[in-house]
Amino acid sequence: MEVRIRRARPDDAAAMLDVLIPIIAARIYTAFDTPFSLDAERAFIENLPPRGVVHVAVSPASAALVGFQTLDPFAAYTHAFDHVAVIGTFVDLRYRRQGIATRLFQETLPVAVQLGFEKLFTFVRADNPAALETYRRHGFETVGTARRQARVDGRYIDEIIIEKLLVDAAERSGEGEVT
Repeated sequence: MEVRIRRARPDDAAAMLDVLIPIIAARIYTAFDTPFSLDAERAFIENLPPRGVVHVAVSPASAALVGFQTLDPFAAYTHAFDHVAVIGTFVDLRYRRQGIATRLFQETLPVAVQLGFEKLFTFVRADNPAALETYRRHGFETVGTARRQARVDGRYIDEIIIEKLLVDAAERSGEGEVT
């Protein structure tokens, strides 16, 4: 599917919820268990941290928003994690497996490097192999499993911890191996 990728605007909030709410309602794709309100989604976009990004995928044919990807700094309480961002990818259930996530990654990964991130990190539900495979196709590697990490509808769910190194730390600093 052909899509155009651009930065999200506050007026995209309703369309983003049109993508996200069915994903949450399905109870099998995300650890989110409660839909966000329109005001909360708009506030999320309006209050992104300086290095935060939300990209949306829009179909030129229909002008419909068909997916989005978020990129947020890992932590604000210390500078020790300034090189790490958390990424999230959401594609409209009606348009899965049509290359939308790939287009989002193509846009977001270089922006992450430009923003000074060296590593992307996220959790994927262990019972969502399609999402895990999508991330793996884009260079993410499994680094562990968080057992019983989420509880949705009273059922515990393991989450797979994955990461992608964008820039080798030694390459960034001009030094040798980093330990």
